[in-house]
Amino acid sequence: MAPTPESELISEASAWMAEDPDPETRDELAELLEAAGAGEPQALDQLSERFSGTLQFGTAGLRGELGAGPMRMNRAVVIRAAAGLAAYLTKHTAPGERPGLVVIGYDARYKSADFARDTAAVMTGAGFRAALLPRPLPTPVLAFAIRHLGAVAGVEVTASHNPPRDNGYKVYLGDGSQIVPPADLDIAAEIAAIGGLAGVPRPDSGWETLGDDVLDAYLARTDAVLTPGSPRDVRVVYTPMHGVGGETVTAAFARAGFPAPTVVAEQAEPDPAFPTVAFPNPEEPGAMDLAFATAGRLGPGGADIIIANDPDADRCAVAVPDAATAWRMLRGDEVGALLATHLIHKSARGTFATSIVSSSLLSRIAGAAELPYAETLTGFKWLARVDGLRYAFEEALGYCVDPGGVRDKDGITAALLVAELTAELKEQGRTLTDLLDDIALEHGLHATDQLSVRVEDLSLIGQAMKRLREQPPTELAGLAVSSSEDLSRGTATLPPTDGLRYRLSGRIGSSPGSTVQSARVIVRPSGTEPKIKCYLEVVVDVPGADALASARTTAEQVLSAIKADLATAAGI
Repeated sequence: MAPTPESELISEASAWMAEDPDPETRDELAELLEAAGAGEPQALDQLSERFSGTLQFGTAGLRGELGAGPMRMNRAVVIRAAAGLAAYLTKHTAPGERPGLVVIGYDARYKSADFARDTAAVMTGAGFRAALLPRPLPTPVLAFAIRHLGAVAGVEVTASHNPPRDNGYKVYLGDGSQIVPPADLDIAAEIAAIGGLAGVPRPDSGWETLGDDVLDAYLARTDAVLTPGSPRDVRVVYTPMHGVGGETVTAAFARAGFPAPTVVAEQAEPDPAFPTVAFPNPEEPGAMDLAFATAGRLGPGGADIIIANDPDADRCAVAVPDAATAWRMLRGDEVGALLATHLIHKSARGTFATSIVSSSLLSRIAGAAELPYAETLTGFKWLARVDGLRYAFEEALGYCVDPGGVRDKDGITAALLVAELTAELKEQGRTLTDLLDDIALEHGLHATDQLSVRVEDLSLIGQAMKRLREQPPTELAGLAVSSSEDLSRGTATLPPTDGLRYRLSGRIGSSPGSTVQSARVIVRPSGTEPKIKCYLEVVVDVPGADALASARTTAEQVLSAIKADLATAAGI
């Protein structure tokens, strides 16, 4: 009798369980197999989903929900990924050359330490020198350590700001930047070629656990982003969002001579359950509420700014006092413009760069300063590779202010630079909001927003992209779609990516502060979450300071109308 699909599934799951090194996920599979053997449909569905393929290794490495099976993040998947990476590195080691150093960092999520140790064991078994960071530390420390120690590669075990049930595996090469094609495809091919785990050498020892020297070196480097003797009088409320940034940020502020931040007590310690937030992402609704409450308890003037990191501290969020709502979160595009302006004021030279989904304002700021400007695909894996890079930012709260030290986004050095800028403005009797007004007066109001839809069924994202490709909108918010680009074909300056870009033309309004210069929309699937994301920008003329309020009102109305029309066009 030929085997049935159910029996083949059970056989595959049983074979996986037999070599799974983790008793927790073995028990998880055993329970599912027992239930499936008893004919429970839900158990069969669960097994089918977990064994429907494998987590795909790409430019974001691996990221997924924790659990048993090849479609989940677990020790068996990580060991195969590490073995594939080791095979790739071996092929790129010159004949006769001694295998190099691989540095491994990890955050405080569930299983992160286990995945890091497994990676160290696999690298050691493959003949490489492996070194673990001394404890859960921010991702920027790992990115720094790769170049500081002269490593051939680095691995960071983190799922950044994903939900508590997720974890991930991010790979850097020896230049300190995240992998890009074709390295990701080559590593994925090596992973796919790994057979049973019994054939992967994993010694119980032989790797190094680094001391605090590497952290001390990183902290010493953070001083370089500040101007000696610049003002330091700034009162900061800070939250690490249950992540690993607290210790490092506090130490960096102390070294720099800033007053100690007031840390949000409920979110101060690393906690993989992230108990006070629905999603541990400063951009998500409600995530900053405890920070706002902490600042409120300090009373009027008790805090100049609020700073937040995401759980692995590579992103930095900033909130400012606001007359209408007490506190207002700045958009990543706003912080990006503020930091660019601050660096130019400090006579920074080199290329200023951002990604296609971020505000075009940076191009105007760089142009006015006669500095080179570059635009890349989404992600610091691309931004970090810009020739002559001096500064890069992305709207998703990512900023690279010291590419010589960390060729990736770094929420800690960004926080220091924001604090310095705030202190300098404070000494002048001004605020970050005042500087944003100055920028709008000089370059026009560049207002951005995002339509982001989280889905349970990933096929809905593909359907929305297909619908927009087959029936592209001709008008959004009364503005004509003057150009429509399918970025999957690539452009003269960008490699292919799954995205659509619309440029809008036409003018709305004629009174001061109501004239729209242009608008832009980019639609793409998220690379790390089950979301479709639409990035919107509207540029409004600001003829004078008295037109700022009406310009912001116009921008808000147009952005809202674009959102509504785009949601209809995409069927989301």
